Amino acid sequence: MLKHYFPILTWLPHYHRRLLGADALAGLIVTIMVIPQSLAYALLAGLPAVVGLYASILPQLLYTLMGTSQTLAVGPVAIIALMTGAALSAVAEPGSALYLEAALVLSLLSGLMLVGMGLARMGFFSNFLSHPVISGFLTASGILIAASQLGSLLGIDSSGFTLVERVMTLVPNLASSNVYTLVIGAGTLLFLVGMRRFGKRSFIRLGLPDGVADLLTKAGPVFAVSVTTLACWHFQLTNQGVAVVGDIPAGLPALSLPSFDVALWKTLLIPALLISLVGFVESVSMGQMLAAKRRQRIAPNQELVGLGAANLAAGVTSGMPVTGGLSRTVINFDAGAQTPAAGAFAALGIALVTLTFTGWLHYLPIATLAATITVAILTLVDITMLRQTWRYSRSDFAAMALTIVLTLVEGVEAGIIGGVTLSLALFLYRTSRPHSALVGRVPDTEHFRNVERHDVEAPKNAALLRIDESLYFANARYLEDTVYNLVASRPEIEHVVLICSAVNLIDASALESLDAINARLKDSEVKLHLSEVKGPVMDRLKQSDFLDALTGRVFLSTYAAWREFQ
Repeated sequence: MLKHYFPILTWLPHYHRRLLGADALAGLIVTIMVIPQSLAYALLAGLPAVVGLYASILPQLLYTLMGTSQTLAVGPVAIIALMTGAALSAVAEPGSALYLEAALVLSLLSGLMLVGMGLARMGFFSNFLSHPVISGFLTASGILIAASQLGSLLGIDSSGFTLVERVMTLVPNLASSNVYTLVIGAGTLLFLVGMRRFGKRSFIRLGLPDGVADLLTKAGPVFAVSVTTLACWHFQLTNQGVAVVGDIPAGLPALSLPSFDVALWKTLLIPALLISLVGFVESVSMGQMLAAKRRQRIAPNQELVGLGAANLAAGVTSGMPVTGGLSRTVINFDAGAQTPAAGAFAALGIALVTLTFTGWLHYLPIATLAATITVAILTLVDITMLRQTWRYSRSDFAAMALTIVLTLVEGVEAGIIGGVTLSLALFLYRTSRPHSALVGRVPDTEHFRNVERHDVEAPKNAALLRIDESLYFANARYLEDTVYNLVASRPEIEHVVLICSAVNLIDASALESLDAINARLKDSEVKLHLSEVKGPVMDRLKQSDFLDALTGRVFLSTYAAWREFQ
C-alpha cells in the first residue's frame, strides 16, 4: 500500500551509479533551461518573477516522491499561468498582497481537488474534455498568451485577459513604444525562431555531434537571456526605459499558509477545478506519450495524487499552480533522464540559483522573457488539427470553434466551460438518435450486412434490426419509434429481432421501453426476439422480469435467428 502512494519506493532500491550520472546531468540541463521559463510564466500570471522559481522547487520534489512518470518535469506552465492570472485578476489587483494570497489559495484548492480525485480514482473525469475542445482551448490560449506579450515586447502597457481587452489597451499606446525594448524583443524573437528552425542543422554542418547540436539548439533561450542581460547591464538600458526583472529576493521561501477567507476560497473553487482538469490532462497526455516511447506505464489516478501533492507544496511555499510542463519535460527526456530523481536534481539546482544567483538576473529584460514565452507558446496553435476536424466532423469542429471564440472573447474559463458543455450536448444528441440498420445474410456465409448497402438474403416474415448504440434514457423513445415505424411499414412481419452486438448497456429507461415494445408487438401479433446479447447486459436483464415476458427468444447469434425464420 505504501508503494502505491509513494512510487519512489519501487525504483529507489534499484538505483545505481549509472542512473545517478544520467539523472544528475539531465537535472543540470533542466535547471539551466527552465529558469527563464519559470520567471516568464510567473510574470504571465501577474506574479513576481521569483514565484516561478519557488514553484519549481518543493512541488517537483513532492512529485518525485509520489509521481509515476519517470521523466515528467513539474513546474509553472504557460496555460496554467494564463488561467491563474485570469482567475486572480477577478478577485484582486495584480501586485497587491491579496493577489499573492489568492495565488496560494488557488494552489491549495487545486492540490486538494487533485488529491481527492486521485484517492477517489477519478482519473476518468478528464475524458470529459474531448480532444477537439482541448485542441481549440490550447490554440486560443496560445493566441491569447502571444497577444499578452506584445506590450512587453514593445515596452508599453497592456492589460486584460481576453483578446479584445488586450487590443483595446494596446492600440492607444502604440505611439509610445520604446525603441530599445522593441530592438531587444524583436531581436530575441528572430534569434529564437532562427534557432528552432535552423540551429541544429547549422551546428551539425559545423561538425558538431548530433546530440551536442540538439542541446545547443534547445539552449537558445539561455543564450538570449545571457546576452540581453549583459547588454542591458553594460549599456545601462534601464535609463532608456527598458523594463527589467529587477531585484529578486535571494533565499528559499518560508513555509506558510494563506488566511482562510471563506469568501475568497469559494470564489476560487471553479477556477481551481478548471486549472486542475486542464493541468491534469496536459500532464498525463505528456507523461503517457513519453512513457510509451520507453515501454513504460503511468498510473493516472496516482498521477492525480502526485500532481495534487505538488500543488499543495506550491501553496505552502509562496508558489503558484503547477503541472507537468511540455517544454521542460521534453528537455528532461531528451537530456537522458532515467528516473524521477532527475526532477529532484533540477529542483535542487533551482533552489541553489534562488539562494545565490538571483542578483545576476536583476538586468534581465522583460522583453526577453516575453519573446521566450511567445516562441514557446505559438507551437500550441494547431492549424492542422483545425483543418482535419473541419473535414472529418463538423459537429466536433463546432465545439472546437466555440471554445476558441469564447476563450478569445470571454476568457479561458468561459472557453473551456462552453466547449465541454457543447461537446456533452453533441454527444447526447448523437446517441439520442442511434444508428440502426435492417440486415440480411451475405450469401453462403454467416455474415450479416445492411440491406441498403449490400446484396443480401433477408427473410420475408422477419426483420433483423441491428442497434448500433447502447440503450439509455436519451434514446429509449427513439428506439420505440424506430421499431413501431418498421412494423407499420411492413405488415408481413411476424418477428422482430433486435441485434444487440453493439449494445453495452441497457439502463432502466431503456428496459421500460423494451417492455413497451414487447407488449405492443404482442398486441400486433408480432414476436420480439434478441440476438448476440453481451454477457454483462444479459446478467442485468436476468435480474428483471423482461425475459419472462419476452414473446420470442434470445438467440446466441444472428445466424441462428436467420436460420430459424428462413
